[in-house]
Amino acid sequence: MHAMNPLLAAVLLLSTSLAAGGQLLFRHGARGRIELVDFVSWTVVSGLFCYGLSTLLWIWALSRASLVTVYPFTMLTFAFVYLGSALLLKEQMPPQAILGALLIAAGLFAIVQSAAAN
Repeated sequence: MHAMNPLLAAVLLLSTSLAAGGQLLFRHGARGRIELVDFVSWTVVSGLFCYGLSTLLWIWALSRASLVTVYPFTMLTFAFVYLGSALLLKEQMPPQAILGALLIAAGLFAIVQSAAAN
């Protein structure tokens, strides 16, 4: 049995955090906007930067591990967006969504543990 490389795990967590941060910035930048030109703001540009950096980190991770190992971390993006939406954007999150986010985290844990066992 071998554990996931700590550097790879850290890069994957950072990549998914940046992707979620990009979504949160997109949402913040889109609030109340109507005209296309209104979407060119520091929040939307920052979201694009987060997404771009997330993509570069993702590609780096793919160069060091299989897609089967790396891809499950995308599930965290959903959980991070839900959490960030509730905490930072003050959006309502029903109890079922909280349960779903916890199930996602548990599913990722199970997948990473099964990968480490092989």
